[in-house]
Amino acid sequence: MKALTLRLSIAAIFLAGGIAASLFAADGPPKAAASTAAGWSAQAAAAYLDQRLDWWMTWPVAARDHDTFCVSCHTAAPYGLARPVLGAALGEQTPSAPEQNLLDNVTKRVRMWDAVAPFYPDETRGVPKTSESRGTESVLNALILAAADARTGSLSLVTRRAFEIMWKEQLQTGDARGAWPWLEFHNKPWEGGSQYYGATLAAIALAEAPDGLGYHSGPWDQDPVKLLRDYLVREQGSQVLIDRVMLLWASAHLLGVLTPAQKQSIIDEALSKQQPDGGFSLSQFVGSWKRRDGTPLDARSDGYTTGLVSLALLESGVPPSDARLARSLAWLRSNQQKSDGRWFAYSLNEKRDLNSYVGEFMSDAATAYAVLALEYEAKSSSH
Repeated sequence: MKALTLRLSIAAIFLAGGIAASLFAADGPPKAAASTAAGWSAQAAAAYLDQRLDWWMTWPVAARDHDTFCVSCHTAAPYGLARPVLGAALGEQTPSAPEQNLLDNVTKRVRMWDAVAPFYPDETRGVPKTSESRGTESVLNALILAAADARTGSLSLVTRRAFEIMWKEQLQTGDARGAWPWLEFHNKPWEGGSQYYGATLAAIALAEAPDGLGYHSGPWDQDPVKLLRDYLVREQGSQVLIDRVMLLWASAHLLGVLTPAQKQSIIDEALSKQQPDGGFSLSQFVGSWKRRDGTPLDARSDGYTTGLVSLALLESGVPPSDARLARSLAWLRSNQQKSDGRWFAYSLNEKRDLNSYVGEFMSDAATAYAVLALEYEAKSSSH
């Protein structure tokens, strides 16, 4: 009943879009009104993301020690990137209640790093799950806190501590030096051969952080950053396309990762996968990956890939007026679900009911990346 009530409330946001738009235009930032007028609702997207994080935080499977919860790659981390952007667009003066709860959870785990247990300990999940958990969490914590600080423009002490932990967990030797141990559950795209993906998130965390770490104004050849950059350069040729799209996004901020020719090559290859409807399908970006239940990958355009490709292109300097990018952004504007404010995306691992709680994991990430792309477009258009 609670979920039904939430979704009816979200639907009501669409119906009241004109009223909401006039209110925000009168005494707040104009982007929320513009997004509604352009065919999508920032309010509905925020409501969907908030109710999904609310559910995740109280789901027993997500619970961890010291009254904390797992910071998931599919729901919590994308939320942490997108919700501050939505808050700014909607004129919110403080984080929403779910957003604040996420920040409190991450802050607690950063401050208690030596006391909290890893998400998946070796003792219960087998070696090397402890190191994988620590590496993965260290990057996600820094990413979420940096994104929150980006909204305020001020680097907090706990964010600085999160980056210190992240560098401590970075691999210093071996073939993967410069990356982080990353959770391997054979779940694409984030926990199945996803170490490179995790390294791109670390680079994006650096880009999100206000310039209190010295990485923006200082030299980019400092040891941990150099290790990261060298890893991204060294291993890029063997990555599936979706991870090279992540690299394209990161390369807009981490200098020396891609040459102009390499950058254009990724752009061209990604755009070659554009579907007739203007969107992109994750099934075309993951090589020969197969679902474990034997069902075929879903070939429909999805919000996750379309949002991520659009965002990476925008970050890389492709203008919104580019015909192919414009079609991708138009797909995003026309494919938000009016019933609950989300964008659909489809599991690479099993055929799932899109309206089940677990079946919505991909749509959680899709909604976050669709929002990031559309708000980036709005920001670009306003300048």
